[in-house]
Amino acid sequence: MPVNKRASRPAWRDSDDAPELTEEFFERADEYVGEKLVRRGRPPGSGTKELVSLRIDRDVLSRLRAGGRGWQTRANDILRQAVAAPTRTTRRTPTRPPTRRSKAPA
Repeated sequence: MPVNKRASRPAWRDSDDAPELTEEFFERADEYVGEKLVRRGRPPGSGTKELVSLRIDRDVLSRLRAGGRGWQTRANDILRQAVAAPTRTTRRTPTRPPTRRSKAPA
Protein backbone atom coordinates (compact mmCIF):
# COMPACT_ATOMS: atom_id res chain seq x y z
CA MET A 1 0.00 0.00 0.00
CA PRO A 2 1.48 3.41 -0.99
CA VAL A 3 2.32 5.90 1.73
CA ASN A 4 0.46 9.25 1.60
CA LYS A 5 2.58 12.37 1.23
CA ARG A 6 2.35 15.17 3.76
CA ALA A 7 -0.16 17.78 2.64
CA SER A 8 1.39 20.79 4.35
CA ARG A 9 4.70 22.52 3.88
CA PRO A 10 7.22 22.63 6.65
CA ALA A 11 7.28 25.85 8.70
CA TRP A 12 9.94 28.45 7.91
CA ARG A 13 13.02 27.87 9.90
CA ASP A 14 15.27 30.64 8.60
CA SER A 15 14.16 34.28 8.95
CA ASP A 16 16.23 35.15 5.86
CA ASP A 17 13.69 33.22 3.77
CA ALA A 18 10.87 35.61 4.75
CA PRO A 19 9.53 37.80 1.92
CA GLU A 20 10.67 41.39 1.78
CA LEU A 21 8.22 43.89 3.27
CA THR A 22 7.61 46.39 0.48
CA GLU A 23 5.34 49.45 0.21
CA GLU A 24 2.89 47.36 -1.81
CA PHE A 25 2.72 44.83 1.04
CA PHE A 26 1.73 47.55 3.51
CA GLU A 27 -0.73 49.17 1.07
CA ARG A 28 -2.58 45.87 0.71
CA ALA A 29 -2.43 44.96 4.41
CA ASP A 30 -5.56 44.86 6.56
CA GLU A 31 -5.88 47.92 8.78
CA TYR A 32 -7.24 47.66 12.29
CA VAL A 33 -8.35 50.33 14.72
CA GLY A 34 -8.18 48.56 18.05
CA GLU A 35 -9.88 45.22 17.47
CA LYS A 36 -12.03 46.43 14.57
CA LEU A 37 -11.09 45.80 10.94
CA VAL A 38 -11.32 48.97 8.85
CA ARG A 39 -12.99 48.12 5.55
CA ARG A 40 -11.63 49.55 2.35
CA GLY A 41 -13.67 50.73 -0.57
CA ARG A 42 -16.80 52.74 -0.89
CA PRO A 43 -18.19 53.91 2.44
CA PRO A 44 -21.67 52.74 3.38
CA GLY A 45 -24.55 54.96 2.34
CA SER A 46 -26.93 56.72 4.64
CA GLY A 47 -28.67 53.44 5.36
CA THR A 48 -32.07 55.08 5.28
CA LYS A 49 -33.16 53.67 1.95
CA GLU A 50 -35.51 50.76 1.61
CA LEU A 51 -35.93 48.33 -1.27
CA VAL A 52 -39.48 48.47 -2.65
CA SER A 53 -41.33 47.15 -5.66
CA LEU A 54 -43.09 49.91 -7.57
CA ARG A 55 -45.04 49.81 -10.82
CA ILE A 56 -44.14 52.71 -13.11
CA ASP A 57 -45.42 53.39 -16.62
CA ARG A 58 -42.96 52.31 -19.31
CA ASP A 59 -42.64 55.75 -20.86
CA VAL A 60 -41.79 57.32 -17.49
CA LEU A 61 -39.25 54.62 -16.70
CA SER A 62 -37.61 54.81 -20.12
CA ARG A 63 -37.28 58.58 -19.79
CA LEU A 64 -35.61 58.23 -16.39
CA ARG A 65 -33.25 55.53 -17.67
CA ALA A 66 -32.41 57.58 -20.77
CA GLY A 67 -30.57 59.98 -18.48
CA GLY A 68 -27.91 57.33 -17.88
CA ARG A 69 -26.30 56.29 -14.63
CA GLY A 70 -27.93 57.61 -11.49
CA TRP A 71 -31.49 57.36 -12.78
CA GLN A 72 -32.71 55.83 -9.52
CA THR A 73 -31.20 58.70 -7.55
CA ARG A 74 -32.89 61.19 -9.88
CA ALA A 75 -36.21 59.35 -9.48
CA ASN A 76 -35.77 59.53 -5.70
CA ASP A 77 -35.09 63.29 -5.92
CA ILE A 78 -38.21 63.81 -8.06
CA LEU A 79 -40.33 61.85 -5.58
CA ARG A 80 -38.82 63.79 -2.67
CA GLN A 81 -39.73 67.10 -4.33
CA ALA A 82 -43.26 65.89 -5.00
CA VAL A 83 -43.73 64.83 -1.38
CA ALA A 84 -42.24 68.07 -0.03
CA ALA A 85 -44.31 70.31 -2.32
CA PRO A 86 -47.15 72.14 -0.61
CA THR A 87 -50.42 70.37 -1.16
CA ARG A 88 -53.60 72.06 -2.28
CA THR A 89 -56.61 71.69 -0.10
CA THR A 90 -59.13 69.78 -2.12
CA ARG A 91 -62.58 68.63 -1.28
CA ARG A 92 -62.67 64.91 -1.08
CA THR A 93 -65.51 63.18 -2.82
CA PRO A 94 -66.25 59.53 -2.36
CA THR A 95 -65.19 57.33 -5.23
CA ARG A 96 -68.59 55.65 -5.23
CA PRO A 97 -71.87 57.26 -4.38
CA PRO A 98 -73.33 55.81 -1.21
CA THR A 99 -75.85 53.06 -1.87
CA ARG A 100 -79.05 52.43 0.00
CA ARG A 101 -79.34 49.19 1.73
CA SER A 102 -82.59 47.53 1.01
CA LYS A 103 -84.33 45.69 3.75
CA ALA A 104 -84.18 41.96 3.54
CA PRO A 105 -87.52 40.37 2.61
CA ALA A 106 -89.41 39.11 5.64
